[in-house]
Amino acid sequence: MFRALLSRLASGPWLPSQCAICRAWPAQPLCAACLRRFASPRPRCRACALPVAEGMDVCAVCLLWPRSGAQTDGKAPLDQLDRCHAAVDYDWPWNDLVGRYKFSPEPGWATVLAELMRAAPGAADALEAADAVLPLPLTPARLRERGFNQALHLARALSPGKTRSDWLLRLRHTPDQHSLPRDERLLNVQDAFGVPPGKRRRIEGQRLLLIDDVMTTGATLNAAAAVLREAGAVEICALVLARTPLEGW
Repeated sequence: MFRALLSRLASGPWLPSQCAICRAWPAQPLCAACLRRFASPRPRCRACALPVAEGMDVCAVCLLWPRSGAQTDGKAPLDQLDRCHAAVDYDWPWNDLVGRYKFSPEPGWATVLAELMRAAPGAADALEAADAVLPLPLTPARLRERGFNQALHLARALSPGKTRSDWLLRLRHTPDQHSLPRDERLLNVQDAFGVPPGKRRRIEGQRLLLIDDVMTTGATLNAAAAVLREAGAVEICALVLARTPLEGW
């Protein structure tokens, strides 16, 4: 508890801080110079948030990969999201900071990282348009192991009044997605999410925004979106902190 308190203080505006990237002192936890250098906005695919060339709206991966109308080999559909937003690429220095946030653990970083997410192109509008903000849930076993749900902390920092942590359930534990090839990730998360029966009426007709820290292939977010769409949601978007580059899959 004391360690978590120190983390919140160190990553907030109350005490002088050192930039976690360049070690400048005194500075905000992420200094302005490093944000300009490592977090400059860039065009991204509206469907999966991969970087695209200026003027493009959809990436080549989304154009070529089979969509839900043409599923093959039992793959989960990858077009359940109406739009996806990402703040940065999952590369240095952000992969180190995400690891520090999740696994150290240092939940106090949620406030700083949420501001980075809010600054992503289109993110503020997505938060405003959403009727509810849903963090991706963890299984009880993973929650006990980690001590907190990193997506829930980010969602509460982004929009505490709209955050609904009980509208989406993680039904089963799945192997770590990072260790699986892309095709296997799609199968890995099938039937991993569910909607509590008492919440289906709340979801019907709603515009929802899913929140997570890292998006790799999009399999997990799309699996969650699929059950929410089946429950009657009319629009489902996603906002993540970091998007894994294509070569990282």
